[in-house]
Amino acid sequence: MTTPIQSAELAKLRQSIDEIDQQLLVLLNERAKVALQVGEIKRIEGSPFFRPDRVAQVLERMKAANQGPLKGEHVGHIWNEITSACLALEAPQKIAVLGPEGTFCEEAAIEFFGASAELVYCANFDDVFQATSNGACHFGVVGMENSSEGVVARSLDLFLRSSVHMVGEVSLMIKHNLMRQIDNLDNIEVVMAHPQALGQCQKWLSQHMPHAERRAVSSNAEGARLASTNPKWAAIAGERAASQFGLHILAPAIQDEAINRTRFAVICLPQTLDTPPPSGHDCTSLVVSVPNRPGAVHDLLVPLKTNGVSMTRFESRPAKSGQWEYFFYIDLKGHISEPHLSKALQELKGLCAYYKVLGSYPTHE
Repeated sequence: MTTPIQSAELAKLRQSIDEIDQQLLVLLNERAKVALQVGEIKRIEGSPFFRPDRVAQVLERMKAANQGPLKGEHVGHIWNEITSACLALEAPQKIAVLGPEGTFCEEAAIEFFGASAELVYCANFDDVFQATSNGACHFGVVGMENSSEGVVARSLDLFLRSSVHMVGEVSLMIKHNLMRQIDNLDNIEVVMAHPQALGQCQKWLSQHMPHAERRAVSSNAEGARLASTNPKWAAIAGERAASQFGLHILAPAIQDEAINRTRFAVICLPQTLDTPPPSGHDCTSLVVSVPNRPGAVHDLLVPLKTNGVSMTRFESRPAKSGQWEYFFYIDLKGHISEPHLSKALQELKGLCAYYKVLGSYPTHE
């Protein structure tokens, strides 16, 4: 039970918080006024409004200056939202994401751009690429690969004919939850989710719901939306989708692998944002094809070895030419401006029938 002395002390502390909040509000608006001045100069110069490298520098500086009791990661989240709100005043950024509301793609976009960015919800990744490449949106966010199910093949294919490039990435820990209108597991006839999510939860579904139809839909959030229309349907999605569509979470974290991460790429036109400068923790992604001859793939790897370049991903996709030809998607550790990597890429390019750098960007570490 609270004593009168404790109540008086609590009242004083709350008054102190209120006074500090007022001071913070004044300072935040002062910061916003300076940001507006920066925006005017950028507009005159024609320079990019959103600079992820600049945002990263601000966040790292504030986390380094932090002396507690706030945790560094919390300081990072706070300042990310401050910079996002100020950017929205300078020049609102439209971000194409997979919809509807409640997708992991939406969550990745908010983590990268902050909650003040204007999200444009698309029916599929084709539409995300289209909205970004035709200039309807400044940036797009698309799924690239999952730690247990591998690459998102459609995203890789879309890079071949798109003019966008990668300028960043977001890695999210993914927790899949079974959700439904009704708060029990009885009489579920259909479970809906994105094909990747169904694959990531197949062991749990086989054990607990062997007779339910597994129906692939365009996104987990779309599955949640559909589940909200029929009491015999359930969906696999994140907590944001359950909240968005008023569903009960019947079984949390049903993914087969406890460590389940999905990597999302941030894409844009080169004229919107050029290749980010090196950060010290970078990745360079490219797609190539080689002539169909013995040893061609082996020869492709030689320039990487001789120049000391580390390869972190190597994926093949059919070229769909009918000739059993393939495109190879490669991730290399380092920035394209680094001499050893630049030299390796020049040598590699000479061996390729097709060569395209998809982007050189900071990794999510």
